[in-house]
Amino acid sequence: MAGPAGRLDAVLVCGGRWHDFDHARLRLLELLGEHPRVRTTVYQDYDRLAALDNADLLVTYTCDVRPGPAQQAALARFVERGGRWLALHGTNAVIEPPAGSGSRVFTTPRLIGELARVLGSQFLAHPPIEPYEVLVTRPGHPLVAGIGPFTVTDELYVCELHGKLEVLLHAEYTGPCRGFAEGDTAALDDAPRPVLYLKRHGLGEVCYFTLGHCRGRYDMQDLGVDDTGRVDEGPWETPEFLTVLRRCVERVVGVRSPAQERAGT
Repeated sequence: MAGPAGRLDAVLVCGGRWHDFDHARLRLLELLGEHPRVRTTVYQDYDRLAALDNADLLVTYTCDVRPGPAQQAALARFVERGGRWLALHGTNAVIEPPAGSGSRVFTTPRLIGELARVLGSQFLAHPPIEPYEVLVTRPGHPLVAGIGPFTVTDELYVCELHGKLEVLLHAEYTGPCRGFAEGDTAALDDAPRPVLYLKRHGLGEVCYFTLGHCRGRYDMQDLGVDDTGRVDEGPWETPEFLTVLRRCVERVVGVRSPAQERAGT
């Protein structure tokens, strides 16, 4: 559903808690800016019903941004009518920090309703941030063609999964996720952890990529850490991550990448 002269209207939602959204926003705008017919409007939350109703593509990089019932319906409607949604990192995360001075345990309440079924997952927990190996589930798919297993420093997401997913990248992890209320329960499931997958919904598609963690020095102040003393760019300097992310942007824009041309898809 392109506009006059092939113009595509993109909505970028980038905001939330505990991450360097300035960094992620800039990098995502650079990737979208590689496509001259894409015109992008940027928001920090989902309270933009008219923009969603008129958008051709949606890119989200959030953490604990909670769409209300009207926003959930608008997001589902966007995909159902054929919209393409690139959901990154904590888009599926609702996280309640510990209250008071008791045990520092985070909970992940189910507050996004049916939107979890549209996205295909909801975040439950992650082990401590450290390097881990990402494996290629479907080597022949154009989004990951030519990519071998690679190591990345990021949050390894353990999620509650919904519906049929076409998993393209995954990680293997069965250890505990300390600090999360459901960390031990989730760890009992030894299924591969999806890192990149496609999920059909109605006429449209969600492309979910769980990688992308980044954090600046001042992004944890609401948890009592005034200055972390370091900048954490996570996978944003990892060549394989950047290659796959660029292909994901191309997919939601509707551009056939060289890998797609070779695969004939």
